[in-house]
Amino acid sequence: MSSGKRNRPRTRSPSDATPNSRPDRGANATGDETPGSGSPLLEVLAVFFVVYVLQQVTSLLGVMTGLFVLSPPLATNPWTIVTSVYAHGGLGHLVSNSLALIVFGWAVARATTRLRFHLFFVGAGALAGIAQILVTGAAATLPLLSVTPTGSVLGASGAVFALLGYLVASNRLAASFASIVEIPRWFTILVFVGLATAVTLATAAPHIALIAHFTGFLLGLIAGRARVLQVE
Repeated sequence: MSSGKRNRPRTRSPSDATPNSRPDRGANATGDETPGSGSPLLEVLAVFFVVYVLQQVTSLLGVMTGLFVLSPPLATNPWTIVTSVYAHGGLGHLVSNSLALIVFGWAVARATTRLRFHLFFVGAGALAGIAQILVTGAAATLPLLSVTPTGSVLGASGAVFALLGYLVASNRLAASFASIVEIPRWFTILVFVGLATAVTLATAAPHIALIAHFTGFLLGLIAGRARVLQVE
């Protein structure tokens, strides 16, 4: 039944939002994910587990090395540059890297997006593995050095050290100190190299890829100083 009065159409304001026009809470204005969205740590741990199972299966078939172990020459099995980052030499190796990932990666994962975290993790890990192969191979050719070239590399240690380096250089204390005290670039580089060397030597042990540890930590320090994972 009509009341006899004609209703005037309501003018919509720019603040009115329909259900279809609401922005996704997991994305910012640029379409990138907001910090803390998703669970990149759980995803990496899941990949660790899946790859470890695949290692056991492919080891029985005799093809594990060609699929998951980075070894020279790098062009022979180029996919291992990535797959070796998620592979491990045993259950103890897997557990230790997983625990270190949780400890050092949690704060970094909370401060950035899932995509950036994964790209940083695999990129730093891949570069660390490549550095281990190339640096030891080059050092072995020098007459005054007694260096054995690395024959194979696998594991996420380089990527985990990169997360640690990023955490050290990007925390609030370091950022506040850098904003107050003007530090020459050469001194920053010297400090970074010294820190990377100290951390690397502290983890020295037989069959440990020290160059990969050094490279990962140094990359993390540089990335943390530049705050490359920070979301505006």
